[in-house]
Amino acid sequence: MTPQANWSYPTAIKFGAGRIGELAQHCKATGIARPLLVTDKALAGLPITAAALDILDAAGLGRAVFSDVDPNPHEGNMQAGIAAYNAGGHDGVICFGGGSALDLGKMIALMAGQTVSVWDLEDIGDWWTRADADAIAPIIAVPTTAGTGSEVGRAGVLTNSATHKKKIIFHPKLMPAVTICDPELTVGMPRFITAGTGMDAFAHCLEAYCSPHYHPMSQGIALEGLRLVNEYLPRAYATPDDLEARANMMSAAAMGAVAFQKGLGAIHSLSHPVGAVYGTHHGTTNAVVMPMVLDFNRPAIEDRLARAADYLGIRGGFDGFRARVMELRSELAIPGNLTELGVQSQRLDELTEMALEDPSCGGNPVEMTRENTRALFESCM
Repeated sequence: MTPQANWSYPTAIKFGAGRIGELAQHCKATGIARPLLVTDKALAGLPITAAALDILDAAGLGRAVFSDVDPNPHEGNMQAGIAAYNAGGHDGVICFGGGSALDLGKMIALMAGQTVSVWDLEDIGDWWTRADADAIAPIIAVPTTAGTGSEVGRAGVLTNSATHKKKIIFHPKLMPAVTICDPELTVGMPRFITAGTGMDAFAHCLEAYCSPHYHPMSQGIALEGLRLVNEYLPRAYATPDDLEARANMMSAAAMGAVAFQKGLGAIHSLSHPVGAVYGTHHGTTNAVVMPMVLDFNRPAIEDRLARAADYLGIRGGFDGFRARVMELRSELAIPGNLTELGVQSQRLDELTEMALEDPSCGGNPVEMTRENTRALFESCM
């Protein structure tokens, strides 16, 4: 049997196969009478989306959908979504899909009633207090991938299309009021999405675990998340309808997002600019740079990763852990380097500057400088 449970950490999570059937009742309980379902272009025409809309329609909640969501969503997508939200007289957002749809749905809910710019709400200091909290629409999250963890987060990532920089937009009310984690929704994921999103969850747990900041609760969650991905991602990839594996990957994704309150690091500070400039899949990019970042951080994390290896049942300490990462990359058909993703060496100086500006670099165990970050990028080529 696949697990089924109701959790209240860090929000109300309705976990279990078939629980998408509760979507309408959770809308009503949250006070949403005219929801706008935000999803991505690929999901919009699939049966799982039609089924969700049927559930809403049968309950008298309509079947409004917005799907102009790019893989790395930007402010143009957001403005189009806000226009659809306001034109339809909607009063809440259902974020349905992977990280892109969840993040953009949050941005629509946040900004539909605001007068400030979205860039004024970047996750810097107390900038979030600039928003009119009463104007933020209620959010329900329904992830259909298992990686980003945005369904349990208080932020969203939005790309500035003018500067090609990814910005983290934060407000406490971006935490979904209800999250439905139904592993059946992830069964139809293409294998490369299963691989990329799964390695994104692994990267979240890995960087949180290695972060030098003090947060013992996140430390423990990250460690167990690493174990779940290590055990269940290869199963989900090899046997897409393995519901036990899918369920445990959904748990690992949420755990990674909870854990990275402790911090992220160089994996994300490198992958964010690469994704913004080249449009690469975020989780896949994380997996590409992961072993090189492990080498970069080895002086600061060798003992810690040896303990993680012991917990995961991996022999060989740090070297054994790194070897397992390489094995996972091979099993999941992850590209070997950034060159294979289309990254050009002549843009490494630009990418280096963007990486150093990314807030993730502050959580890296080894201080990132212009010189060593440029060298790290070169090692990833």
